[in-house]
Amino acid sequence: MTPLAGRATREANEQFVVGAAYRLVVEAERSEVSHNHQFAWLKEAFDQLPEDLMERFPTSEHLRKHALIATGYRTERTFVCASKAEALRLAAWLRPINEFAVIVPRDNVVIEWTAESQKRRAMGGQRFNESKQAILDHIAKMIGISSVELMRNAGKAA
Repeated sequence: MTPLAGRATREANEQFVVGAAYRLVVEAERSEVSHNHQFAWLKEAFDQLPEDLMERFPTSEHLRKHALIATGYRTERTFVCASKAEALRLAAWLRPINEFAVIVPRDNVVIEWTAESQKRRAMGGQRFNESKQAILDHIAKMIGISSVELMRNAGKAA
């Protein structure tokens, strides 16, 4: 047995029950071209950020993760606190833990949104392409150009 087979067996045993029926879905691999394309137009968008957004998004990674969160490609945690003051303290404590997270205190509740990972292991081809299009549209709108124009500009810069 190879080390990979051993790990795969352990993971299968943790996730599945012997004798149970499971429906399988073929997940298309995402292409390197599609992956690289996203980062090309993302760099182009970051380079075109209006001055008023530059401080809010110091890197293209900040911009990408903001767009993922804004378009719903995020995870959410909700914390219920004993008071509004406690919620404000918790929000202040959470903010430096993940510089990309969006932390929203509302009365005695704190909501934390974090961007979904777009790593190959975390996001399959179809979901990656959907998220890529969603953040492309969102970011293009932020900088005041069309998605098509942003992609075209990225192609010229490449």
